[in-house]
Order: sequence, then C-alpha cells, then structure tokens
Amino acid sequence: MENEKVKVKETPETQSVEDLGKDVANGDTETHIGNGNGSTKENQDFPSLDKSVISTEEGYETPTNGLESTEHDGVSNGASYASALKSDLNGQEVDVSSPGLRSNSQDDDESYPELDDLTLGDYHPPPKPNTDGRIRWAPWNVPLKRRLQTLVVLMHCMCIVLTVSIFFALCANPFAWPLLLIYLLHVLSSKAATDGSLKYRSEWFRKSYMWHLFAGYFPAKLHKTHDLPPTRKYIFGYHPHGIISHGAWAAFATDALGFSEKFPGITNSLLTLDSNFRIPLYREYVLAAGVRSVSKESIVNILTKGGPNGEGMGRGVTIVIGGARESLEAQPGQMRLILKERKGFIKIAVRTGADVVPVLAFGENNLYDQLHPREHPLVHRLQMFVLKVWKFTLPFLHGRGIFNYDVGLMPYRRPLNVVVGAPIKVTQAAVVDQAEINRLHDLYVAELEKLWDRYKDDFAPDRREEMQILS
Repeated sequence: MENEKVKVKETPETQSVEDLGKDVANGDTETHIGNGNGSTKENQDFPSLDKSVISTEEGYETPTNGLESTEHDGVSNGASYASALKSDLNGQEVDVSSPGLRSNSQDDDESYPELDDLTLGDYHPPPKPNTDGRIRWAPWNVPLKRRLQTLVVLMHCMCIVLTVSIFFALCANPFAWPLLLIYLLHVLSSKAATDGSLKYRSEWFRKSYMWHLFAGYFPAKLHKTHDLPPTRKYIFGYHPHGIISHGAWAAFATDALGFSEKFPGITNSLLTLDSNFRIPLYREYVLAAGVRSVSKESIVNILTKGGPNGEGMGRGVTIVIGGARESLEAQPGQMRLILKERKGFIKIAVRTGADVVPVLAFGENNLYDQLHPREHPLVHRLQMFVLKVWKFTLPFLHGRGIFNYDVGLMPYRRPLNVVVGAPIKVTQAAVVDQAEINRLHDLYVAELEKLWDRYKDDFAPDRREEMQILS
C-alpha cells in the first residue's frame, strides 16, 4: 500500500474533519470512485426485518437473551416469542396500539414478519426490583456461556485500564526498557491509523469467538435493509453515540454480527479519536479490530486507496456522527441526535465520491443510565466545559454489576438492533458546493427519519418520546 498522504485542497466552503466541532463526529467510539446520480429514492420501502432481538416494555430490562435467570427450560410450551411481545409472563396484555406507540401505516400484526425460532424459553426477564430497595444479586448457577459473555464485555470495557497497567508493569522491569524504548519510538512515528493501508488489521481477531460472546451479552443484531454493491465506497453514519457505542463496536469493529456476509466485498473501518492510537498496547488492540483515526487525512486515505482498482472501491468507514456531545443526551427510551449542523462527513463524501449510509442503533441509549441534564444542570455545565476545553466528556453513568442487577459500570443486558439503511448516492466533485452539501444532508436526515418511523414499533416499543434531531 502506498504510504504517502493524499492531499485534498481546501476550499472556502470546506473545513477539515478535525476542525469541525459541529460538522463531523468527535469520533469517540468504544467509536467511522465512481459517480452516482446525486439523489436517492424518496419513497423507498424498507423491508420488514427479523425481530429476533427486540426490546420490551418492562423497564428496559427484558431482552430476549435476558439477564442471569436460570429458568431456561421450564416455561416455553412451544410458544413463539412474537406472542411474548403482546403479553408478559403473567399473561397480561400489553397495549401496543396506544397513540404515539404505533404508526398509522402499521395498524395490524399482518404487516410484521414472523419472528425466527425464539420461544418463551429464550425469554429471561430479570427479577423484579425489591420493594425495600435492596440490591438484586445474580444466582450462582447461571449458565457458563452467560458468564463468559459477561467476562468478555468486562474485559472490553476495561481494555484501556488493562493495557496501560500492563505497560507500566513492564516499565518497572529494567530488562524491558530497551524494548519499550523501541516500541515507544514506533508508536510516536507510526502512521498506521491514518495512512489508509489498513495495516495490522486482523480478520482472525475480528472473527474471534469472543466477539460472538460479546454480541450475545446484550444481545445485538445487525439488520440489512438494502444491498450495498462492492463497486462503490461508503461512509456509514452511526446513530446514536450512546455512552460507549457498544453497538458500533459489535457491528463494525468485529464480524460477530455478520457484516462480511451481509455486505460481501466491503471492507469497513470503524473510526475513533486519533489520541487513542497514542495509548501504548491499547492501540494494537484497536488496530487489530480494523479501527482507524477519524481525522480527515485518515478518511480520505481509506476511501481513495485499496480495493480492486486501488482507488478505494469496496471500502467503507463508520463515523459516530454525534460524538461526545451526543453521549450527554443518551437517556433510556430517548433518541436525541446531534446532527443538524454536522455536515463535515457529507463534505468528505462529496470529495471522495463515497455514498453515505445512515445506521440507526435501536437500544444503544438503553445500555446505561446517567444523570439527566435537566435535573442536574450544574453537572451538565461541568460536562460541557470539559467537552469544550479538552474535547472529551465525563458522563456520570451507572449500569449493572458483574454479580448484581443494580449497581456497577457494566452495560445492562438490553437488546441492540443495528439497522443499516439505504445508501444515498453521492457524485464526486473537486469543489464542494454548499447547496449540494445541504441537499445531501437533508436527504440523509430524511432517510434516518424513515428508518425510525419504519422500525420504531418493532425495536423501540418502550420509547418515551419520538426521535429528535438537535443542533
């Protein structure tokens, strides 16, 4: 692969991705030629998706794969999981036809596909909260696979702490100093995160069984709505950011959800902050997963190098558009996207000829609880100050624990449904026209809204409000 950087001439209408505080994603995920006709079909019908992974209405803690319940053999009676969506385990009906929870175009059950082979035996609700407020502890006789899922998620959440701890432990050994010096010089001089060569990417690591355990923890599922021909290049916009973007990691940094099978011929790279590639040992972890920098240089290099013709065809990047600012809006039951003024990814798409593809992750905001900005305005102002000065945020969050359901920093076991929408064709242009940027951005927002309207009743029946597009 060529190691020389691709230089793109800046125009008055163009800004770099690194400088677009409001235009492009901040890239903090845990977060990114050919000519088209410049338009997308306005009335594309999304196909019905497989709802084998779907949230329910009982406190955001009733995923199909469940929490650590040991009752997995006793109550199925051959019933399908579809019936479980309409009635809880006590047989009480759930009102899915109330205003605001069902769109006018989906008034009958005939419009939904049959769910796959899930039965009530796969449905593991958590124990109900204790009336006296005591912590709910998980039983010890939980199946081994579920314990392994928890272990993999814990390791991933702690990977920065673990890798930095190992590095400093090595620093305490004088015999390791010569090797550490060479390694640090390599880290400081390496361009692997930005040169577009995808060096150090390991398909063996991305397809490892541990990532299937990771995805099964929530559980997570990737849904395809349209074919993406490998003769094009793509910028996937992932929404929402959530707290740590676990859905983005499962769907695009690993192959646990079957991205390579659903979209054959496309090599996709999740993008994150460039500073992550300066953390010793952790950088090797994310590089092996195919994660690259969200800088302008990195995006342009990835989308203009490699592929069958050496011009980036069949390549894609995934950007968590909302960035750190959007993580502060992550509340269970809500979908608030920081998108109105974020157009930097559209500008890069026009300059590289990459189609833009909206991706909506139902359930990403449900994985953690955090302090609500309206209820804690002083804390929110502190978070905004830190974000403005240091370009990262400090979410005051909590989830579940390793051995309990109520206290800890582990994500809740709540379902994740990552839905990939229709591609918006982009015509490559050397000069970026602001009117064209605005038109494509409007099409992108409209496509996101169609995704939400089509699948909100399938994957977000417990929502508290409709999706909002914010500045």
